[in-house]
Parts: sequence; C-alpha cells; structure tokens
Amino acid sequence: MIIDILFLFLVSIVTSFFTILVIKKIFIHFHILDNPWKYKKKRAPIPYGMGIIFFISFFILSFIFIPLSYKLYLLWFFWGIITFVSFIDDRLNISPKIRLCIQIIIGAIIGLTAIKVWYISNIFGWIIDLDSFFIEIFQYKIYVISLLFTIFWFVFIFNALNWTDGIQGNTSGLSIISFFVLFLLWGKLYFTDEYSGWIENAKFILSITTILIAILIPFFYFDFKEKILMWDSGTMFLGFMLASLAIISWGKIATVLVVFGIYAIDAIYVIVTRIKNKKNPLSWDFTHLHHRLLDLWWTKNQVLTFLFTFSFLFWVSSLFLDKTWKILLFVFMIFFVIFFPRILAKFLKYEKK
Repeated sequence: MIIDILFLFLVSIVTSFFTILVIKKIFIHFHILDNPWKYKKKRAPIPYGMGIIFFISFFILSFIFIPLSYKLYLLWFFWGIITFVSFIDDRLNISPKIRLCIQIIIGAIIGLTAIKVWYISNIFGWIIDLDSFFIEIFQYKIYVISLLFTIFWFVFIFNALNWTDGIQGNTSGLSIISFFVLFLLWGKLYFTDEYSGWIENAKFILSITTILIAILIPFFYFDFKEKILMWDSGTMFLGFMLASLAIISWGKIATVLVVFGIYAIDAIYVIVTRIKNKKNPLSWDFTHLHHRLLDLWWTKNQVLTFLFTFSFLFWVSSLFLDKTWKILLFVFMIFFVIFFPRILAKFLKYEKK
C-alpha cells in the first residue's frame, strides 16, 4: 500500500505540473487573463479561473488509479456541476445571491440523494445524532435535520474556503494541510483497524487525498509566485472536496473544522460584521483575517507562514488535549482570529509614537 501511494503521489504531481503548463498556455492564447489594475496590483495580467485544472487532473487520475464505485461516480457528477458553474462565474461574475441559491441547491441535492450527515462527533467529545426526525414522501424518507445540516455544511465550507483566496497561495496551502490531516487520520486507521469496512473506506480516502495533495503542490508554487489565479472554479472544487471527504470520512467534520477553524471563525466574524454594517454578508471586501494582517505591514510570506503554522498546530494540539483543554483551545482560536489583529495594531501604533 505504501509503494502504491508513493507511486500515485509522484504520478499526480507530474500530471498536475504539465496540466498547469498546458492550460496556462491555452488561457494566455485566448486572453483569459485578469485585470490586475482593478485590484491595485502592479504586475502583468495572468491567467485566471485556473482552478479548472483540479477537475481535469483529478478526473484523469481517479479514473485510472481508483476503482470505479458509486461514491466516485457521485463525486464526479457533483464536481462537474460545481466546476462548470464556477468557471462560468469566473467569466461572468454571477450575483452573490444567485451563487448562494446554486450552492443551496447543490447541498440539497447531495443531502437528498447521496452524501448525508447522520451525526456529528465534535472536538469536545459529544455525539449529536441528526437522524431523529424525518418525513416520508412516497415511501422515501427525508431526514430533515440531516438535510438542513448538510446544506449548511456545504454552503459554509464553500464560502469560508472561497474567502481565503484574497491572498495568493493561502487557499491552496490551507487545502494541502486539510487534506494531509485527513490522510494521516485514515492512514492510521488503515494500519491499526481490522474492520474490513473501515479498511476499504480508508483505501478510498487515502487515494483521494493523495491525488489532491499532489495536484495542489505544483499549483501552490505557481499560485504563490503569482503566475496563475485559482478563482471560484478552484475554491468551489476544493470546498466541495473538503466538505464531502469530511462526511465520507465518517464524521470527521470536527477534524476539518479544527484545521480550518481559523477561517471558519473568520467567516462567521466577517458575516456578522457585514450584517451589523448593513452590507450583503456574501459580498467581497478587505475585512478577512489575511487582509487585517496585511494591513499591519506584514508581508505575504509572513501572513501565510503564520496562518499555515497555527492551522496545523491547532489540529495537532486537539489530538492530545482532553475536553477542558479543547474548549480552551477553541476560545483561544476565537481570540486569535478576532482580537489578535486589533491588539497587534494598537501595539504597533503605540511603538510608532
């Protein structure tokens, strides 16, 4: 299994690298380039909507290396819809309200037909069952609470991950960390668990996350160097994969939230702030955590290193802490996201006096 994973990893990296080069050349030829002056950037226009390479590379690699199954067919189907809609959005700049409606519809279809959240096991040790209430229509049971939570989960991750794309390299870097954490968890289960159902699911998750990590590594390089732009076609794909794998991984929603906790909290903070200021909660602005840190004269490298390090450390810490310390860790994460930039800003202002 280890040799298979290493081979898949190497093939995926090479595939991703050459796919990026080919699609980049095609986009330049057809002048699918951004307008850097709109965002006050002093550089030449670069290809945008390059997140489509995730779908292309992943489809090819999963078709060749992952055994065909119902789960894989469903993922392909929903990937295709999300990638197509998001790529059109990259070109036409669809209204936030329409995008929200599309996200809700996608979450509802997934919750009704395929991927459902039956329970939530959170970092505090509680188990919350979501299948206690249902309605029956033509002998088909619709688990209402599970459906509503599934819709909320997908919409929330879609937007929380999408908002990380305000600084290049952030989304791809955080996604690598998130998928790597899922890989580690299921790698441990594969080698320690004897239940055949867990082992088969572990093989599926390990293969999926291996491909995703390998695809993202070359993309991160080009993204960080500001040679290409991901945009919605990439963030929506990665958001869908992150949200889906958390569910397919049999209740790893809390794990994903710990790794992604910084931006989960940031998303809630920004939404509340926008509503308070009577703005559209799904609109685009410069109020996210990375923007607030950049405003403190941090460089892009410093911001990314800071965010990546804390995201990984939060997850590692949650593995070894008991319930009380996990609650304290969660409180610290809230403090870190909301108040740390403010305190740092006041400190820097005081230092300048």
